[in-house]
Amino acid sequence: MSRLRRMSPRRSYDQYCSTARALDAVGDRWTLLIVRELLAGPRRYTDLHADLPGVSTDVLASRLKDMERDGLTTRRRLPPPGAASVYELTGRGMELLPVLQALGTWGAPALAERRPTDAVRAHWFALPLLRLLEREGEGLVEVRLDEGRFHLRLGAPDGPVYGDGAAPEEPDALLALDADTCTDLGGGRLTLRQAVEAGRVEVSGGGPLAKALRAG
Repeated sequence: MSRLRRMSPRRSYDQYCSTARALDAVGDRWTLLIVRELLAGPRRYTDLHADLPGVSTDVLASRLKDMERDGLTTRRRLPPPGAASVYELTGRGMELLPVLQALGTWGAPALAERRPTDAVRAHWFALPLLRLLEREGEGLVEVRLDEGRFHLRLGAPDGPVYGDGAAPEEPDALLALDADTCTDLGGGRLTLRQAVEAGRVEVSGGGPLAKALRAG
């Protein structure tokens, strides 16, 4: 059976409208959350599955095929010793960053209470914070939560805008806060200055970016 026949047919709203065309590509369940994960850079299938709790292996594989077909992602093989296939966003896929940030801002009021069934990953707070912190300058910021660490690349012209875990090199600033503060900052209920003055955000570092973040 040919590759084209194995792939599911494209579903479409069949409307000559840019919003409808966009939803043809990213309106399926899980697609935008896969983009969220790939904004951190190339990811293996197993890593994507681990950070998307609730998605079945069949659905994830299907969405990745659709995204590759639609020009949102590419797949490549890492050289030895990695020798694993990874998925990464194309330039068109990266253009969805502000879309996800706008959705996150719109959805922030729904985070008023964490449900017992809610999964959480530290790096899921990255995109709301990125939008806020980019106003303060450029550089590498490490963020520490009880749930874990992630790092942000403020002002990155292309490539990954955040990453899971500690910063790969000495960060320009280090922020320590909790998930509730992340949610309040991302939803606009708290400014950085207010959070720093109230002791809800601790900023470490002596460089220009750290000083700017402390100033709020």
